Amino acid sequence: MRPTGRLHLGNYVGALENWVRLQDAGWTNYLMVADWHMLTTGFEDTSQLQDHILDMVLDWLAAGLDPARSVMFVQSAVKEHAELHLLLSMLVSKARLERIPTLKEQVRDLGLEEATISYGHLGYSVLQAADILLYRATHVPVGEDQVPHVELTRELARRFNFTYCQDRAPVFVEPDVLLTDFARLRGLDGNRMSKSVGNTILLAEEPEAIVARVKSAYTDPKKLRANDPGRPEPDPADGHPGCVVYEYHRKFNSAGAASVAERCRKGELACVPDKRELAQILTDALAPIRERRERWARDLDAVHDVIRDGNQRAREIATVTLEAARAAMGLSARAGTWA
Repeated sequence: MRPTGRLHLGNYVGALENWVRLQDAGWTNYLMVADWHMLTTGFEDTSQLQDHILDMVLDWLAAGLDPARSVMFVQSAVKEHAELHLLLSMLVSKARLERIPTLKEQVRDLGLEEATISYGHLGYSVLQAADILLYRATHVPVGEDQVPHVELTRELARRFNFTYCQDRAPVFVEPDVLLTDFARLRGLDGNRMSKSVGNTILLAEEPEAIVARVKSAYTDPKKLRANDPGRPEPDPADGHPGCVVYEYHRKFNSAGAASVAERCRKGELACVPDKRELAQILTDALAPIRERRERWARDLDAVHDVIRDGNQRAREIATVTLEAARAAMGLSARAGTWA
């Protein structure tokens, strides 16, 4: 995950919640602060990067990730990522990288020109493949928009093993995708959630702020009076994308969401009390996260220890994998020579 500072509900629903569930189910998780990836679009101003790393790890811990069961580490602290990225970059064409859908989305959203994006930005999906393959991951928990990256990772693993491992065991595992159950939560305005746009609710938001933010949530523009029938679901007739308040109910109030939708359609539920109810539901759901974050924030030395220990544990695995890759490619000097 790219360190952009404090996390929001979209980060929780799209990734964190799934990570905690996998951890509690007994999986061994390697969770990476992708600070090098941050440079692909934010290289000009890195003044807040270290603070953002700390804020993000605080939110990971607040969400319920346990450092005893999940390895949390910083990408740039494990130099093997850079070398494997270089080696894998020899196995993929520029044209293949240009076909990655999320690259095209980023170019469009950031107002960039494809012809002028940086070499690092073009190749970030290869670095992402190195991030996965170094730990010989069998599964990668992602949202649907990240599936093309995992497919490229599988292609690179397959090509490396075919090219260099004819006389030895394969170095890399072809990982499978683990899709999140609720892959994406829209922002309060109905668009893609983004802190820069201001349509988010932070993971450890204070109750008063939650109430204020939910008041601005997009509903049905045709429901002008309290007793007008509403449209909780999308309506292609006029491009109505669906009520955001209802979407949040489906995620955080699954038992009551059907009733909310029915009362809305019948004109029995006004938007103001609906938003008030949702704000309380979110406040209650986020209270344990907020409390854990406050507890960890009182002992930042302990958070630094979590990261330091995670870096070491990640490095131990990455070193072994990279040495196997170097040996397969003939890059390891023979004993008794110049090594």
